[in-house]
Amino acid sequence: MTFSLDLPAGPLAESALTLVRSSECAPIANHSLRSFFFAQLLAAHEGCEQDAAYDRGLLFAATVMHDLGTGALAKGDARFEVEGADLAAAVLREHGVCEPDVDRVWEAIALHTSPGIASRRGLLAHLTREGVGADFGRNPEIVAAWVGQIHTAYPRLMMVRSLVDAIVERAARSSAAGPPYSIGGELLRERQANGITSMELAAASTSWE
Repeated sequence: MTFSLDLPAGPLAESALTLVRSSECAPIANHSLRSFFFAQLLAAHEGCEQDAAYDRGLLFAATVMHDLGTGALAKGDARFEVEGADLAAAVLREHGVCEPDVDRVWEAIALHTSPGIASRRGLLAHLTREGVGADFGRNPEIVAAWVGQIHTAYPRLMMVRSLVDAIVERAARSSAAGPPYSIGGELLRERQANGITSMELAAASTSWE
């Protein structure tokens, strides 16, 4: 299998990457880029790169912007997955992407934490969720040969802690951002059950915003 760390070129890809790097902390931005490379590897493994539904540019947009809802642009008015999807959709529209493709990217981002749903909502949603999941250890045998190379280029840093802190801090901003049984709501509930206050969560977030 041929593999490289080359990123898509063009105004849309450049805008997406700039937005991610300017609004997210480095551990989360690196996670998003690793998710793109893992999604590509999974696409190659599954033999769907020649599928009519496969679009490398849209896959880059969905994976790289999938955590915009944890960054500085997210207000905490809705679940982080939804806020991120809305922010990504705005970028796509600014670059003239057609509405059906905007909707595909929105759906892929909004559903990336939804097991059993994303895999049934088309190739883009499936690859986005699985690419993200691979960075958390799913399907290690598929990506093993390139993990070292990808992690060298985009180090993990304190990704898990940074991501959880970001999700929880935003979930604490409103009930809509952390509804019961959502990832944000459950992580917030666990933190609060352990005696961590919203003020402490907000203070923790300043270390990376």
